[in-house]
Amino acid sequence: MSVTAPLGFRAAGVAAGLKEGGGRDVAVVVNDGPSRAAAAVFTANRVKAAPVLWTQQVVRGGCVRAVVLNSGGANACTGPAGFADTHRTAERLAAALGDSAGEIAVCSTGLIGERLRMDALLPGVDAAVAALSRAGGLAAADAIRTTDTVVKIAFKMAEEGSATGPGSATGPGAAGGPGGAAGGPGSTAVGYTIGGMAKGAGMLAPAFATMLCVLTTDADLSAGELHGALAAAVAQTFDRVDADGCMSTNDTVLLLASGASGVRPPLDEFTAVVTGVCADLARQLVADAEGSTKTVQVAVVGAAREADALTAARAVARSNLLKCALAGEDPNWGRVVAAVGTTDAAFEPDRLNVAINGVWVCRAGSAGDDRSKADLRGRDVTITVDLSAGSHAATVWTTDLTAAYVHENSAYST
Repeated sequence: MSVTAPLGFRAAGVAAGLKEGGGRDVAVVVNDGPSRAAAAVFTANRVKAAPVLWTQQVVRGGCVRAVVLNSGGANACTGPAGFADTHRTAERLAAALGDSAGEIAVCSTGLIGERLRMDALLPGVDAAVAALSRAGGLAAADAIRTTDTVVKIAFKMAEEGSATGPGSATGPGAAGGPGGAAGGPGSTAVGYTIGGMAKGAGMLAPAFATMLCVLTTDADLSAGELHGALAAAVAQTFDRVDADGCMSTNDTVLLLASGASGVRPPLDEFTAVVTGVCADLARQLVADAEGSTKTVQVAVVGAAREADALTAARAVARSNLLKCALAGEDPNWGRVVAAVGTTDAAFEPDRLNVAINGVWVCRAGSAGDDRSKADLRGRDVTITVDLSAGSHAATVWTTDLTAAYVHENSAYST
């Protein structure tokens, strides 16, 4: 129940020898149509990996037949030779499919600054094509993992004319997270499906969360319509994940539409469903962030503008002092208000309120309820900041900062 949940898609994941340990490291997702409409959003980092530069060119045409993804190497900061490697990868998949390299997207993830081993990658592409099937979504999701400890997949089935009807369902990350809906994969409702897979456990920061993500749908929409829906979904989900403040060179979110269901949903409905799937995947990214022991929701309410709420939420989410306190299960609300105070959001300090796991530890800019009542022993933490300045709100997801995170990013190269 991943990228192959919608009609018209096949996928595979194989071990090509790019990753140490012999795990899967090459994935292919193929759109068998009848439509090939596609859209994408990419990293805002000015240093972009070769596959990002290539795929940006491909997506400008509005059509993507297939995407090949590899872990075990980012192919970033590898110069013209690295771009040529991406081109060769696209040509290899295109030849295997009897298609044009101009409609082949390429994604890579792994260590920056090293050339990919093409003697392993290209045969891996061939092996993945040979293994393509409707059952290959889980293997593809496994192949794109780097420091991820689990695969990240999601899907939602929408009845025609209803984005949240009883025919919808989500993947395993839905429990307790955004994007969940009732229902099951056995629904026979006439409608369309959106599936997705993602990877990301480190370098998780906005604009957007460091990740590779492929979304698929059998809805019949144009490239322009897909782009509008995807941009709106990313802004509300992946762009609000901020685990460690670091932005990668390889971030790519692709949305491919086969049109195989024949359903043309209203764009606002489709956008809502895409957003639900992206929210599910974003929640899974945060839950699997490197070294984390807490998944933290920072909700800012009572803002004069949504931009103010988002600015304040990001400041709290990026406070290393606060993140360390949460790792120690210390409800230190002073670090919350100090972070909010660094922003240009409109608020009066003596009207600021803060709750940690439902306990209002700060009221009117001063100490509120007994902070010892804020139980931080569980995995999930909710911090609510009330600016008392308006009616707007925004939420950012982050994690704590632990010794395990430092170890994972210092003991060896990732």
